[in-house]
Amino acid sequence: MKTGIYGGTFDPPHTGHVKALEKFISQFSLDKVYVIPSYIPPHKTVKSGVLPNQRFEMAKLAFLGVSEKVEISDIEINRKGKSYTSDTVAFFNQNLKTKPYLLCGTDMFLTLDTWHEPEYIFRNSVIVYVRRENDPESTKLIEKKTNDYENKYGALIYRLDMDATEISSTDIRKAINGYYRGEKRSSYLRECVPEKVMEFIMENNLYKNGDTNDR
Repeated sequence: MKTGIYGGTFDPPHTGHVKALEKFISQFSLDKVYVIPSYIPPHKTVKSGVLPNQRFEMAKLAFLGVSEKVEISDIEINRKGKSYTSDTVAFFNQNLKTKPYLLCGTDMFLTLDTWHEPEYIFRNSVIVYVRRENDPESTKLIEKKTNDYENKYGALIYRLDMDATEISSTDIRKAINGYYRGEKRSSYLRECVPEKVMEFIMENNLYKNGDTNDR
């Protein structure tokens, strides 16, 4: 069975995430995809004030309607601590006896060799990256990293065949924060945030306070 995993903070999940998931399933003919909200992302600090279980609920609202092949997994939230991708890949290797396809954005792709146990990740998963930008400098960096990963680790790497989606969760958090203060951001938010996710955010007053930036 061809299995995909799509991890992230999803703080909040947006339409760019949804489109990437749809293409991920179709391009690689995946039988099952696990969307996995992280508990504590080891590569950045977010002080949005949104709890892991709230991000998990938003992920369900955003992604479950994409396909019956999608499951929202709480394995990283239940594991607590820093959410190392190597541990998650190991879980799928050992418990489902599968070498998963791992979807990540280009910002994450470019730093994969600095993650916890990168050798294990490259050896035991298939890396798929999705472009979040469309500039020549980033293309050069991606090409260099792809060659490095293939030569050093024997990595198997693919690009998700879709146009770059320049939507940022940081920008969305700022827009929501501004919306609470009366700024006219509703059209932007309707375009970028799934309707059910936006309803959940408003009902729970998420992103009204707290730091809107990733660090």
